[in-house]
Amino acid sequence: MIRMYGADWCGDCRRTKPQLDDLGVAFEYLDVDAHPEHKARALEISGKPNIPVVVFPDEGYLVEPSNSDLELKLRQLELINQA
Repeated sequence: MIRMYGADWCGDCRRTKPQLDDLGVAFEYLDVDAHPEHKARALEISGKPNIPVVVFPDEGYLVEPSNSDLELKLRQLELINQA
């Protein structure tokens, strides 16, 4: 399962969530504003205060990924079609 640490006010988060939905990828959204423990975990994972932090099943992660970087990682993990 993919985990996405983000916040509603974050422009990159508002771009990444719909991209995951559009690609048909299941993910868990973890709101860093509503739950301080999510904010702390995102910082622990990436070492940066930036969001979104998208964590993949292989425990790799991307911080503020571009649409193309996110899609490439999802294809590498075979979480979306290779077409």
